[in-house]
Amino acid sequence: MPIRTLEIAASLSHWICENAKSTRAYLKRVGEVCPLRFPIQSQTLLELPRLVHKKGDHQGNFDARHLLDAALAGHAMGLVSEAGMPAVADPGSSVVRAAHDLGVQVIPLVGPVSLLLALACSGLNGQSFAFVGYVPTDPTDRAVRLKALEALALKTLQTQVFIETPYRNQAMLNTLLHNLKPDTRLATSSGLTLANAVNYSANIATWQQQRWTLDNATPTVFCIGP
Repeated sequence: MPIRTLEIAASLSHWICENAKSTRAYLKRVGEVCPLRFPIQSQTLLELPRLVHKKGDHQGNFDARHLLDAALAGHAMGLVSEAGMPAVADPGSSVVRAAHDLGVQVIPLVGPVSLLLALACSGLNGQSFAFVGYVPTDPTDRAVRLKALEALALKTLQTQVFIETPYRNQAMLNTLLHNLKPDTRLATSSGLTLANAVNYSANIATWQQQRWTLDNATPTVFCIGP
């Protein structure tokens, strides 16, 4: 994390988060680099509802304005997610939307965004791309969806980016290798920003020849395109 981001985090006393326990652990690590202005025990941590985690901010029109009372009272607030960047493939956009509606200034801070890191090292088109979230877990529906994304990518030259939960990586890879065209390029990025990060990028035919496998337990970003 950039030092400026850590300095700002160390200055805050009010947070909106996915999980209070892991956020406290994160703040403890921040404090090891930049001393916290307020003890962790005295900080206010508000959790987003579980429904927002499971279905996203925009299903059910979740109204997050009540979470911003401290901001309206003059306190700077932080929005933090479990991994990656809040509101980008993670919960939090409802909070950002509510802040704008209430006239609260929104300032994004630099941090690791796995989707853009994966796209940057994929060798695929970074000028036109779409993040499509998760694909279906049912094998038949998943194959249909992936073929549709491939057709869109080949027709428009737009890279299609999607993610999978841990322990489904290999099933996803198997579906891709059995259903996509030999010349379609597939790029995968696992464990980004970690010391054991792994990135592969090749056409489907090469994937089949090399017999590459993915660590099933490591979060992975998939990209496909021409």
